[in-house]
Amino acid sequence: MGCKDCCSNCLRCLFGYETPVKLVINNKSVGALFRLIQFLVITYVAVYVCWIRRVYQDTDSVVSSVSTKVKGNILTNSSVAGVHVWDVSEYVIPPQGENSFFVLTNVILTPGQTQSKCPEIPGKLTRCDSDSDCKEGLNKVRSNGVQTGRCVQYSDTIKTCEVQAWCPLENDTIVPKPAILGAAEDFTVLIKNNIQYPKFNFRKRNILQHINSTYLKNCTFDRKTDPHCPVFRLGDMVTEAGENFSVMALKGGVIGIFINWNCDLDLPERFCVPKYTFSRLDNKNPENNVAPGYNFRFAKYYKNNENIETRTLIKAFGIRFDVIVFGKAGKFNIVPTIVNIGATLTLLNLANPICDWFMLTFMKDRAYYAKHKFMHLNQNADSVPLSSMDTSPYGTQ
Repeated sequence: MGCKDCCSNCLRCLFGYETPVKLVINNKSVGALFRLIQFLVITYVAVYVCWIRRVYQDTDSVVSSVSTKVKGNILTNSSVAGVHVWDVSEYVIPPQGENSFFVLTNVILTPGQTQSKCPEIPGKLTRCDSDSDCKEGLNKVRSNGVQTGRCVQYSDTIKTCEVQAWCPLENDTIVPKPAILGAAEDFTVLIKNNIQYPKFNFRKRNILQHINSTYLKNCTFDRKTDPHCPVFRLGDMVTEAGENFSVMALKGGVIGIFINWNCDLDLPERFCVPKYTFSRLDNKNPENNVAPGYNFRFAKYYKNNENIETRTLIKAFGIRFDVIVFGKAGKFNIVPTIVNIGATLTLLNLANPICDWFMLTFMKDRAYYAKHKFMHLNQNADSVPLSSMDTSPYGTQ
C-alpha cells in the first residue's frame, strides 16, 4: 500500500460519519414491553421523584427557638402541708427552660428538717444491735448522713445506726395516691415557636397571621376543630401521646411535643404551617420497670422561731415536656432540575437494551432479528434469501 492510499484511508476515517440504523419490529410483545418500561419510568419520576421527593428543589433545614408559658392554679389540702394553693411559680420548675418545661404533679414533703442527729432509715447496711455495729464517721454515698457510732431505736422492734443529717429523714417509700396535683391536666401552656430557613431568607412563627390577642386568650388546640392554636391543654397532650394523665401523674414521665415545619416554598406562605404531634419518650415497659417515671428533689429554706436554719424537703414527681422542632423547606432551583432531567432521560434509555435482550433471548425469530439488527426490515415483504443479502456496512463496492 502506497503512501497515497494510506493518506486517503486516514482522511476517510477522519471525516467519515456513521449513523445507527434501527431495526423496526412490528411485534406486540416487544412493543408492549417497551411501552411498559417507559410508563414505569415516567410514573416513578413524576410521582416519587417530583411529587413526593421534590428533587427539583433546593432544600434547607429549619433553625428554631422555643419559649413556653404555663397557666393554672390548684387548691390542695393534705395532712402534711395543710391547705395550699399551688400557682405557676411553684409547680413549673425551673420557671424558664430551654425547649422544655416541667410541671409538678405529685410530691412527698418532709417539713421541718434541721441539722441534727436521728436514726437512719432501716436497710441491710443500717440495721444494728449494738454500737459496735456502727462506725463513727462512716459516710456512704447512698446513706442519708454521717454515722455517729451509736445504735439507736428506730421503732419498737428495729434499731438503726444514728446519723448526723437533715432530720427527720425523708421516707419516700409511699407515693401519694391519687397524685396531689392530679388536677394539673387542666393546665394550659402557650408554646411560642419562631423558625427560619436562612438559605431562602424565610421566617415565620407558629402564632399565625390570623391569630389575634382575643383569639389567643380563648382558643385551645384541637386537632379537628382548631389545629393551629398554640395553646395546649396538658391532659390533651398526654392523651394524644396514648397515656392516662392520672396514672402518669403519680410518678411522672417525659412527653415529647413535636413541631413539624416541612414547607414547600414554591407555594404561597400561608401554606407553610406547623403540624403538632405528641409521644411519650421515657421507658414505660412493665418488664423493665426499675426507677420509673421522672422525679428530683429540691428544698425550701427558712429560719424557725429559734432562728435555726430549717428546710422543707420536696421530692417532686411530674411530667417534663420536651419541645422538639424539625423540618425541611424546598424551593425550585434550576441546577437540581437539570440534573434530574438528565437522570430521567438515562432511565428512559434503559428500555432499549432491555427490549433488545428480550427480543434476542426469548423471541421465536431471535436468530432472524439478530442477523438483521440495525437494518430497517419488513420480514413479510423480504423475498431475498438471507444468504444472498449483502450485510456489508458499506454495501456493494
